[in-house]
Amino acid sequence: MDKIEKFKTMEKILREIEDLKNSETAVIKKIGQIETENMNLSNQQLEKSISEVYDGAYKNLENIEGLHSSFTETVSEFKSANKITDEMLLEFSESN
Repeated sequence: MDKIEKFKTMEKILREIEDLKNSETAVIKKIGQIETENMNLSNQQLEKSISEVYDGAYKNLENIEGLHSSFTETVSEFKSANKITDEMLLEFSESN
């Protein structure tokens, strides 16, 4: 795999991590909706369980955000170290 192909793969992974982050954010919002609806029910078991689920989802989101941040830096360093330019990327896209 040449450096341009490798860089494009890294960019694809970054987009997938971003999608994962958006999905986890949606999960957290859904948990919030359940918590809000349970305020009317006052079901203690549901309250306890959904709180644990929220804690896990929030921790996952933090991990995903950390992964996104560190991998973004890795991709940027790779691009810089290999002197990859926008023109090179455009040429690669046009040839594929």
